[in-house]
Amino acid sequence: MAEITKKPIKITETILRDAHQSLIATRMTTEQMAPIIDKMDKVGYHSVECWGGATFDASLRFLKEDPWERLRTFRDGFKNTKLQMLFRGQNILGYRPYADDVVEYFVKKSVANGIDIIRIFDCLNDIRNLQTAVKAAVAEKADAQVALSYTLGDAYTMEYWMDIAKKIEDMGATSICIKDMAGLLVPYKAAELVTAMKEATNLPIQLHTHYTSGVASMTYLKAVEAGVDVIDTAMSPFALGTSQPATEVMVETFKGTPYDTGFDQNLLAEIADHFRPIRDKALETGLLNPKNMGVDIKTLLYQVPGGMLSNLTSQLKEQGAEDRYYDVLKEIPRVRKDLGEPPLVTPSSQIVGTQAVFNVLMGERYKMATKETKDVLSGKYGATVKPFNEEVENRILQELSSGYIAGLSLLGGEPLEPQNQEALYPFIKKVKEAYPNKTIWCYTGFTLDENGPFSCKLNRVEVMGRDISVVAQHPLCENVSVRAIISAENAVDAASDTVRFALKPNKVFLFHRDTQLRLL
Repeated sequence: MAEITKKPIKITETILRDAHQSLIATRMTTEQMAPIIDKMDKVGYHSVECWGGATFDASLRFLKEDPWERLRTFRDGFKNTKLQMLFRGQNILGYRPYADDVVEYFVKKSVANGIDIIRIFDCLNDIRNLQTAVKAAVAEKADAQVALSYTLGDAYTMEYWMDIAKKIEDMGATSICIKDMAGLLVPYKAAELVTAMKEATNLPIQLHTHYTSGVASMTYLKAVEAGVDVIDTAMSPFALGTSQPATEVMVETFKGTPYDTGFDQNLLAEIADHFRPIRDKALETGLLNPKNMGVDIKTLLYQVPGGMLSNLTSQLKEQGAEDRYYDVLKEIPRVRKDLGEPPLVTPSSQIVGTQAVFNVLMGERYKMATKETKDVLSGKYGATVKPFNEEVENRILQELSSGYIAGLSLLGGEPLEPQNQEALYPFIKKVKEAYPNKTIWCYTGFTLDENGPFSCKLNRVEVMGRDISVVAQHPLCENVSVRAIISAENAVDAASDTVRFALKPNKVFLFHRDTQLRLL
């Protein structure tokens, strides 16, 4: 047997972020974490994940802390270790898309306050929602890591993962993370996936998984043997269950092998001793639900990530409906399929989970469709890999029947991108057939061009942050106004009588005025 070349596996420690987000809904305070920073800094971690994800929200809403001060505390303490954050692409650390300039500024300030590695993901794996954050991170000389949300489904073939890995490398990312948020990646499939992605890209590959289904440690073993560069682990008091495999266990697993980390188990034991009383207190107070600490192989059916499970139990407890926990778990994959099989990760996990809770507690599926469910259907969050369920579309159509609803707006992302048209066009056609008198607004791309063929009478110019809204009129248009949202970098003479536009290629569609048939 040929000797294996030494390649110590690198480790990202998650106890300061994802581990306690998954087990205790991100309730660990800065005061609880700060005293152990010095010892953690001596371990030799590749990085420590300590910010982003739900930490920002939880700090402000529940802990009454300044999340920026938390980051600066970490930065002051970790002299030798890179700090890492989780970033929700165009959604930043929130649950809806933000303007590009907001994304860019948040990245800039995150790096300025201490972040070295920004792990960027999109809940639909729509790379268009990753581009702004990646470019901003590279501009700030941070490590721009793109995380692919791993999930199961007919569309998620090995070719899908290899193709998207190539696109990420072309985008300018500096590394790739396989983000297995629900513990769906089983050992031999992990080896196959890592091998395939290593063939598709030259970027370093990191693997993040959760112990929810009970296979995560074995998954790491096979992934490391297949060549993965970095794995995510959590100190044992906040490991396993819906969290990550234990750091100490993985360190011992690779001891004496070509993948030996060289970490000091005595030092790790001291760190574990610090966090153990915090875990025990969380158990005593009910903050840590025992359900989140066990193994459930049915996770492979439900595809529910750890952080989603802990929030789900809290949500049902508030409603006095803890006994409906498994009913909701069964409903989640049905809702996911209805909405085009998105990966279950923030915010799609919250959208699907909340809709599943409503469906179960109200006794009728989609008796109430949340605003976020409707936003997914309208393309606000991006393109899904599969078409939407017709039953859900029909429910939305029913809601449009109310007399006080004037129509429907398509916005967020780019509704006329080819990736979005497959799902949106049939739905919009149904809306128009059912409600011919209701208006449908579509926000799409105009390019200001003084020589453009589309000449309009200028009505007014409205300032909208980094963008401006140009409101104009054209005598041949059925609607009174044409509204163009363009970058504020473009100078528009508000005193002029006319304004000219060119339209973005592949985003112009012409219809016959009388028959409504598409001409081009």
